[in-house]
Amino acid sequence: MPTTSNLSDRAHAALLDRLRDGRLRSGTFLSMPVLVDLIGLPIAAMREAVKRAEASGLLTIVPKRGVAVMDAGPQTTRDCLELRTMFDCEGARRIIASGGAFPLAALRETHHQLLAEARADPACDLQQRAIRTDLSLHDALARGLDSPLAARLYGENRDRIAVIQNTRPFVPDRIAPAMEEHLAILDAIEARDSIRADAAIRYHLRETLRWWGV
Repeated sequence: MPTTSNLSDRAHAALLDRLRDGRLRSGTFLSMPVLVDLIGLPIAAMREAVKRAEASGLLTIVPKRGVAVMDAGPQTTRDCLELRTMFDCEGARRIIASGGAFPLAALRETHHQLLAEARADPACDLQQRAIRTDLSLHDALARGLDSPLAARLYGENRDRIAVIQNTRPFVPDRIAPAMEEHLAILDAIEARDSIRADAAIRYHLRETLRWWGV
């Protein structure tokens, strides 16, 4: 029989899945009974899962009413992307300084492939692949921090950005410029130029905020 802890972990994982894939969108309000029916796990486990999600900034508990999914408004969007940029810049600096393992060739290949497709026909079906490709670089830069605490904080922010992305879609016309910006970051890392990498990462932030109108 599953323990209370196991049930809470399952409830938390199921809740995160629904937040990441957009089934629970920014601004959604749910009562606890509705959330229990949606996830299909006991209310005690759901309460613990909701507390963990609130601690990560994904939900807000409204006493005696239920829970609200995080706001994905301009200020939250800017805060989350600026935090990711801090992780990116420090991760790139450490990768360049240490010469540690970094999947440069694989990242370059997937980015060039998506860029070619986006230039030929930026169809809507590229959007999910574009999000995965976008995340692949940010995840790789975060791993360069080589810190369990930083990994946890990055992961929590990654989940918040997933909620934002489901509210502010990766529009087809943004795919090619975003891939070009990522390739500039990869070029700087290959050249072992930390100043250039930092500038390329911050340019990517400014352009992302501009495209999202933030």
